[in-house]
Amino acid sequence: MDQETLQHGYQKAMDLIVTKGPEILLALLFLFVGWWVIGKIKKVIRKRMVKREVDLSLVDFVGSMIAIILRILLIISVAGMIGIETTSFVAAIGAAGLAIGLALQGSLANFAGGVLILFFKPFKVGDFIEGNGGSGTVQHIDILHTVLKTPDGVKVIIPNGQLSNNEITNYSNEETRRVVIAVGIGYGDDIQVARNTILEIIKNDPRTIADPAPVVVLTELGDNSLNLSARAWVNTADYWSYFFENIEKVKVALDKADINIPYPQRDVHIYQHLPK
Repeated sequence: MDQETLQHGYQKAMDLIVTKGPEILLALLFLFVGWWVIGKIKKVIRKRMVKREVDLSLVDFVGSMIAIILRILLIISVAGMIGIETTSFVAAIGAAGLAIGLALQGSLANFAGGVLILFFKPFKVGDFIEGNGGSGTVQHIDILHTVLKTPDGVKVIIPNGQLSNNEITNYSNEETRRVVIAVGIGYGDDIQVARNTILEIIKNDPRTIADPAPVVVLTELGDNSLNLSARAWVNTADYWSYFFENIEKVKVALDKADINIPYPQRDVHIYQHLPK
């Protein structure tokens, strides 16, 4: 490379610095300030989400995602400030985003569902829920799926998109639940004796909550029995142990009180046709 070529290149560089120098300095200043502001925005978003007790995995993911998007927009803006054509660049990013979105349509729906679940918390790890045809204790909530464990030890994996768009029943959300024990007695038995017998068992159980008070009501005049319903409030954690233990105690106590617990019966008539 001869001296004349070097001189020409140096002169072009100096002309570029003189003509574009202020724009480049302004663009760099805008880049540094914008980068700093985005970092502050990320910290504010994280602080707000942590304050609302959003899952930490979602906090980090959402914060990073927002920061990446803002920084891409910042770089495009800076490129436009120094005269770089950004129209085709933006169009290429949009086309790539559309193609990726179509290819990952189901995964994106599950991702959006996971964000909604982790943000609004219709349930949390340890809750017993029923939704989208599955039921069990929530073992893990991630961005795409929720993992349940059924009472018989089966692992159920439900996509978050389906779970967030369907009805969810959370059996663990409230601190207390009402236990209902249905009992049928014979039509010839004394309702009051049966009621008092059942109430004594329920009231003597220390897990029974006094307010609202437990009751035993007649709910139906059935085909074969008078159907009573014992209703008591207990702590949610005691629900199943309370139910199973007291339904057995009720049966034993009614037997001792000579209260009949009937079962369906049918009258069968046999006709004998004698030969003529």
